[in-house]
Amino acid sequence: MQIPLIVEESATLYLGVHHDPPLLLLLLLLSSFAISADSSAASRRLLHFFSFDFPFHAFHFGFEPDYEPVESHEAVVAAPPPHPRLQRAHSALQAWKRAIVSDPTNFTSNWVGDDVCSYNGVFCAPALDDPSLHVVAGVDLNGAGLAGRLPDEIGRLADAAILHLNSNRFAGPLPDTLSDLALLHELDLSNNNFSGPFPQSVLRLAGLKYLDLRFNDFHGPLPPELFDRDLDALFLNDNRFDSCIPENFGNIKASAVVLANNKFTGCVPRSVGRMRSTLNEIVLSNNELTGCLPPEIAR
Repeated sequence: MQIPLIVEESATLYLGVHHDPPLLLLLLLLSSFAISADSSAASRRLLHFFSFDFPFHAFHFGFEPDYEPVESHEAVVAAPPPHPRLQRAHSALQAWKRAIVSDPTNFTSNWVGDDVCSYNGVFCAPALDDPSLHVVAGVDLNGAGLAGRLPDEIGRLADAAILHLNSNRFAGPLPDTLSDLALLHELDLSNNNFSGPFPQSVLRLAGLKYLDLRFNDFHGPLPPELFDRDLDALFLNDNRFDSCIPENFGNIKASAVVLANNKFTGCVPRSVGRMRSTLNEIVLSNNELTGCLPPEIAR
């Protein structure tokens, strides 16, 4: 019968014998394959196979590893790349991070890598049109103390329903691409340093319900289209808006309208009476309004 003998440097000797051979034969066989001390490292790692023909005895001499080899069938699966909507959000947030010139609390320090859903202030949820996809549904940077501007790439956050940036130091005009946030429901930019005329991009946000631009540096007249929007709340106080309040002021169905601490002039429009079915709060103080309150306000 053919008997294999396997010799390897880092191996443990195992003998499997069906019939006990004479001790002398065992010693002779083992000693004949000793590896000399001056052998090279490469030769000691070689495997040598020998065959012997023993008609009445079956031996198995094998040097086998001193551990049980485990064959692993587990494949290392790489994380799938983000789907295109998250890729667009990633490019928007990276552009925004580059536009931030001061981050005193390192709020955006973890805005690295592809997993935008783990970024501070970024919230993901199932997409409205495809619940199998997670998308960036909101960004809340309230109170982070960030300074900088809003980049044009912010329009790539097309799945965002909430954008809360109050109590930061963002400045400059709002980018026109803000109107690309077609699903935006709440926009809070209060207590920043935004400037320029009333942003036309806001008027193109069809789903907007809550608008808060107070404590900024916006100026100029208010566009009449603003009061034809289906807003629930409108806060424009503590800016530099001026001119007369538009005549269609009463078309808005909001429960709260605050225009205090601006430079509005003229009379309160008579259309204010149409707001009584929804209005809970109206504040027009510290402006340059003149004339009497219209009687419609009490009806």
